Amino acid sequence: MTFVAGVDGCRGGWAVALADDDAIVDLRIVPRFADVLELGCDTFAVDMPIGLPDRGPRACDIEARRLLGPRRSSVFPAPTRPMLEASSYADALAIAGLSKQAFNLLPKIREVDAVMTPLLQGTVVEVHPELCFSRLIGAPCRWPKRTADGRAERIAVVHPGIDRPPSGAAWDDVLDACALVATARRLVVGDVERLGDGSRDARGLRCEIVL
Repeated sequence: MTFVAGVDGCRGGWAVALADDDAIVDLRIVPRFADVLELGCDTFAVDMPIGLPDRGPRACDIEARRLLGPRRSSVFPAPTRPMLEASSYADALAIAGLSKQAFNLLPKIREVDAVMTPLLQGTVVEVHPELCFSRLIGAPCRWPKRTADGRAERIAVVHPGIDRPPSGAAWDDVLDACALVATARRLVVGDVERLGDGSRDARGLRCEIVL
């Protein structure tokens, strides 16, 4: 039996959905990303940019937006590697254009980047939850995830038994982590698709989204 994890950043650190071959068996909040990797899972699917180019958009983000159609706005441009040094939003804008959402994620992206290596990308991959939901449902979700209809739509396909998120996470954090489990399971057997043009960043990390 394999043991996999879907991982999404949240207010309390990282929302982690742990699953075996049959079901999600635990939802928990882990304070640091380095601690997530100590959980001993076979694979980890993470909703956070991993390969960061020195400049320009990533091909995988462009492709993901195309596939998601009405939900394409959920894919924000990943920051470039120089943006990791930005200490304020003004600094980030001075380096290059960066959405406020992407800037707010920089601390989480730094956490992931600090531990990632090209070898580790064999078992720890970047995944986008809306692509996971689209694959599970057969089409992009009809409703935005922060609406009541969107929450119900997503709960129905990933974890019908969940009644509330763990302390330290919002509903969308937990549902996103649960959605990533499906890709983490496919990664175990090598049955995944990799979006991107095969490029690597300055640290040798692949700039790709796995689904």
